Amino acid sequence: MEKARGRGRSIVVLGLVLPGILGLCPCVFASNPAVDVSQYAHTSWKIRDGFSKGAINAIAQTPDGYLWLGTEFGLLRFDGVRNVLWQPPPDERLPSNYIVRLLAARDGTLWIGTSKGLASWKGGKLTQYPALAERFVLSLLEDREGSVWASGVAAPNGKLCAIQNGSARCFGDDGSLGRAVFGLYEDSKGNLWAGVTNGLWRWKPGPPRFYPVPGQEDGIQGFGEGDDGALLIGTVKGIRRFVDGKIEAYPLPGTVPQFDARKILRDRDGGLWIGTSERGLVHVHQGRTDVFAPLNGLSGGAVYTLFEDREDNIWVSTINGLDRFRDHAVPTFSVNQGLSSASVSSVLAAHDGSVWLGTRGGLERWNNGEVTTYRIGIDKQDGKSNGLLPNSLFQDDRGRIWVSTQRAFGYFENGRFVSISGVPGGNVTSIAQDTSGNLWIANEYFGLFHLIRGSEIQQIPWSALGHKDHASVLTADPLHGGLWLGFLQGGVSYFADGRVRASYGTADGLGDGRVNHLRADRDGTLWASTEGGLSRLKDGHIATLTSKNGLPCDTVHWSMDDNAHSVWLYTACGLVRLARPELDAWVAAVDKDKGAKQTIQATVFDSSDGIRSLAIAGHYSPQVAKSSDGKLWFLPWDGVSVIDPRHLPFNKLPPPVHVEQITADRSLRPTDRLARAIHAHVIAVADNLDVLTVYLSEWRQLATESLTTVREHRERYAALFLQILEDGVAAGEFRAMDTRIVMLGMIGMCNYLFRWYRPDGRLVPDQIADELIEMVMQGVRA
Repeated sequence: MEKARGRGRSIVVLGLVLPGILGLCPCVFASNPAVDVSQYAHTSWKIRDGFSKGAINAIAQTPDGYLWLGTEFGLLRFDGVRNVLWQPPPDERLPSNYIVRLLAARDGTLWIGTSKGLASWKGGKLTQYPALAERFVLSLLEDREGSVWASGVAAPNGKLCAIQNGSARCFGDDGSLGRAVFGLYEDSKGNLWAGVTNGLWRWKPGPPRFYPVPGQEDGIQGFGEGDDGALLIGTVKGIRRFVDGKIEAYPLPGTVPQFDARKILRDRDGGLWIGTSERGLVHVHQGRTDVFAPLNGLSGGAVYTLFEDREDNIWVSTINGLDRFRDHAVPTFSVNQGLSSASVSSVLAAHDGSVWLGTRGGLERWNNGEVTTYRIGIDKQDGKSNGLLPNSLFQDDRGRIWVSTQRAFGYFENGRFVSISGVPGGNVTSIAQDTSGNLWIANEYFGLFHLIRGSEIQQIPWSALGHKDHASVLTADPLHGGLWLGFLQGGVSYFADGRVRASYGTADGLGDGRVNHLRADRDGTLWASTEGGLSRLKDGHIATLTSKNGLPCDTVHWSMDDNAHSVWLYTACGLVRLARPELDAWVAAVDKDKGAKQTIQATVFDSSDGIRSLAIAGHYSPQVAKSSDGKLWFLPWDGVSVIDPRHLPFNKLPPPVHVEQITADRSLRPTDRLARAIHAHVIAVADNLDVLTVYLSEWRQLATESLTTVREHRERYAALFLQILEDGVAAGEFRAMDTRIVMLGMIGMCNYLFRWYRPDGRLVPDQIADELIEMVMQGVRA
């Protein structure tokens, strides 16, 4: 079993003897332009909580994966978990510890703009640039030719310098730049723009040219580009468009209060992020504008800088701290995205590509991001509603949307709800249509209803089907034409020609407990999602896939085929993806031998991917739908979640690996050293499950240079365990053994936690470590 992607803690500190494996969120995927900021995974670090001393003015990322933070009191190196104050080599110093701007150049050089000059750091060498000595360095930029541009403030005139091969060529002594260049930007056409007080310069190509923009006393600091490539600038009255030498309005979608735009970032997926002077973040995407301010959790209202790292995280520094926005693999849409209520009982994908939702606010239709709400009521002559709430939904072969409410059952067509006399409302748990075009309705209190040709109604009490409980779910058999029923207290039955033809329960191999969902394949295979696993019924034979076969847990709420050769399961411990070949191999094994112990490899998406785990499945149907574009829509009880199986968030960037320190404490007995090493290794794997799942599964696929480096680190690490074992044998504490074989076995055993360890499992990491230590000691003691 593997995690969907690595992220979160990207540092492994293996205590007694182990190295630190550092990297910044190594497996995060591109920001999604279809979601609001509030739908991103948001992490905030506050100055008052001790994250940093002073405000963070600048952010950069070097090729080794570290994030560098420029603060009022120095330069911090941040790995996503902890920050370390960077110190220059002995006898060297930065021009000032007040860091104003940072730039990570393409050649790996870190440029550091301070309140008293400019420096660069590369290969252990710190270089200062006299041309900007004693200047407050406000802007840094590397152009496409590799020149680094830096602007400095000093009385009486600001200065702009181009630095290449260590030499600086500077401009502005004639006063043309005013007191400073506040912002630099190179657009997609190669134009270099410089923002100054009350205007901007197009500096190159060609002779520099000034364009006045009155009212910008603090200078133009933010630049970007519109969808059409036009230059965007940040002003005290919001975003403006600069075209053919003229300033034009740039109206944002929706209603947004006026704001002072200080910083602009166009992310790699086209979203526009705007940092304001006091209103937080403004986010423009796919015809929508949303705001994320301190009331929403932003660390502060005044935004100092915006940065997108190489894994497409969006970083925001504010007056009060640092924020990170990471797109979830599975966004959830709720009230902020247009739903009338976050309480959604059913989801239905319609033939026309729209998605229908039964919510506490009414029946809602989602079509291309637009939501229309219909109030469902008992049929009236004027077609108006009396506000009944929908529960289960179904679309028949004529395209009508069937809806059940507490007081009526009927269909929705042409904007009207038409109730069916003789079919009661109430708790309708499921609706299905058989191959003859007739409808079946499972009513919790009144039994099974058969609606024939839209008018003839048959009612079958649950007792007539051999059950005291009611059916929780229905599905038609596309091959044989009958109806499958799954029951609340367990068991499935096949109903055809007016009677039950077959029934199956746990004694036949069906999963335990409630049947949450049924899915019938075209070849007659029935898949039953139960509290005890995913059961497959074919030709009277049942096999059930459980945690013993590789699922993360037994309870399965539903299963669904996608259009990308995988099957998805919503389980009590996350969303699970099974590649079709994995499932086919399990099917082949159990078809050959019902008792086969075939295991599968499953990819699990959990809370870090935006998945909410549910112990109990929803009461109404459907709980999952596949829309015409292949996306899966499902219900987490606080909106509707969506995943696109064709665009899964697997990052192909290998996590950077750096050994920061190795320490071996020889003052301890070998027995104690070995126990501490195993404990530290187990804790590190458990704390870094995401990144190590990716690393342990994929490290052999790294490019040659990276692979060589990783192998060297692995050997250095293994040598520490090997030394402990050899010391123990020499001291008589451990028996004679092949120490290398034992070492490989111990490390492999500890690493294998990523296959089976679950944070919500029965044992915490410390307890697991104790068990493994005891097992190892019993095997190695003299």
